[in-house]
Amino acid sequence: MDLTQGTQYEKHARSRKMMLWFGIISMVMTFAGLTSAYIVSSNRPDWISDFNLPMPFIYSTVAVVLSSITIIAARFFLKKNDRSKTTLFLGLTVVLGLVFVFFQLEGFQNFISSGYYVTGAESTITTSFIYVIVLLHLLHLSAGIIVLLVVMTNQLRGKYTPQQMLGFELGEIFWHFVDILWVLLLFFFAFVK
Repeated sequence: MDLTQGTQYEKHARSRKMMLWFGIISMVMTFAGLTSAYIVSSNRPDWISDFNLPMPFIYSTVAVVLSSITIIAARFFLKKNDRSKTTLFLGLTVVLGLVFVFFQLEGFQNFISSGYYVTGAESTITTSFIYVIVLLHLLHLSAGIIVLLVVMTNQLRGKYTPQQMLGFELGEIFWHFVDILWVLLLFFFAFVK
């Protein structure tokens, strides 16, 4: 396919999506580097190998997976030009994103209650890695919530139609990325000790 062909809107959409994918690839490389360092560090004698993530992290996973389903439903209704259902499912996606953040913070509180700290005399390399990786993901997810709020605002202003939904698509792609990234990180922490 010739990338210089098509309407101005189609060329604009392709360039925006390409920029988003470049950003996603750079984020994947960042997390790949951190998880690789985690694996290499797991050979240290002071590594905690019997560490398990607290249950709130599992609850947050359920919320984030449900949020991917609700944003798919929002796109479905946007394509049918059903503005009220699109808005409803976008709103549910935002709420589930906030529920994710709530449970992540609860998980960190459980870390601290269990005596696992990120810095100080009581900290370990294991917990420091987990804090950094999870907090970095939480930062990306917070950016995703901001993106969702922008998409919601644009939806309420009537900017999206079945023929012109570029901003919605970009927000959806980024949201699915942070969702999938969290699920992969959860499995990583569960199986790489």
